[in-house]
Amino acid sequence: MKSFTPSLGLLATYIVGTQAGLRFPCSTLTSQRLDPAAQPGALPSAHLHMIVGGNAFNATMEGDVAERATCTTCQMAEDFSNYWVAHMFFKDPKNGTYHRVMPQPVQPLLGGSQGAQGGLTIYYTQFDLSKDNLKQNPVKSFPPGFRMTVGSPTVTGKPHAGLSYQCIQGGNRGALISTFPTTKCNGGIFTTHHFPPCWDGKNLDSPDHQAHMFNTVKSEYFDAAPACPSSHPVRMPQVTFEITWDTTKFANLWDPAKDANPFVWSFEGTAAGTHADYMFGWKGDALQRAMDKSECFYDGCGSIKKQAMSEANKCTVKDFVRENIDGCMFAPTFHLFSYGVLC
Repeated sequence: MKSFTPSLGLLATYIVGTQAGLRFPCSTLTSQRLDPAAQPGALPSAHLHMIVGGNAFNATMEGDVAERATCTTCQMAEDFSNYWVAHMFFKDPKNGTYHRVMPQPVQPLLGGSQGAQGGLTIYYTQFDLSKDNLKQNPVKSFPPGFRMTVGSPTVTGKPHAGLSYQCIQGGNRGALISTFPTTKCNGGIFTTHHFPPCWDGKNLDSPDHQAHMFNTVKSEYFDAAPACPSSHPVRMPQVTFEITWDTTKFANLWDPAKDANPFVWSFEGTAAGTHADYMFGWKGDALQRAMDKSECFYDGCGSIKKQAMSEANKCTVKDFVRENIDGCMFAPTFHLFSYGVLC
């Protein structure tokens, strides 16, 4: 396979012929200024995140997350991992106020996954989306306590390959680009984050939360993963997040002919600073069983228990930060809500 079709309309047809990994929805667990990977213990962290997954999520997370979690917002009921991204905002070009852009509910995938509330789509691919290559390329699950990030809020210019934006128009995702669209998107803005798949085999984390991994991603697509280098020899599942941000409600508040792109991340910065965080939390050997199964796609790989999204949506965590993040806001600092004020 060379690329993943951007057409939403063709998605169901495409999936029928692909058999190499997990794909499932997770509803939003919470949106708070918490970041136990990059800023463990910080309460609050520097900027707002949208978080999905298990209810062990907290300002500090060490050890086996799955042992502490009792529920998850993900369809795969044995996945108590946490996945999070910076939150998107609309910055009104008329008065400079900020308004939170909500993630659209993940559209029904396969296997009775309708009913997600916000959230994102998760992929764990073994090689690419059309083959697993397990005989030449065995995949090892992440160990308990593992975490990683991809991208960085301080990046400027162009993000690393695999971190992309698309403007959804008429049911089509449109071209893959490396920055916010400059036109109105009548279906929202679609963002993708591909994580690195090669581990050093030793460290559960690293000071920059990335050095223990090697990023083989060279394109924006679900392409075949090349061999891992000797420095990071362990091939792990290729984790990817997809999110559709509902920018449509702001369409009448800006004019592309005279206004610059009004969408920003909660860390402000630039579009190149898009980033995502992952903390492993699958129960027991559930993920390893799935990755060991050839021609496994979406359905739990024949061994993972699934739950209805109506059940997943019941999973919550408390509001640790106690911060009003809705309505219109002024944010005079670099990181939104450090001193944000409701207007």
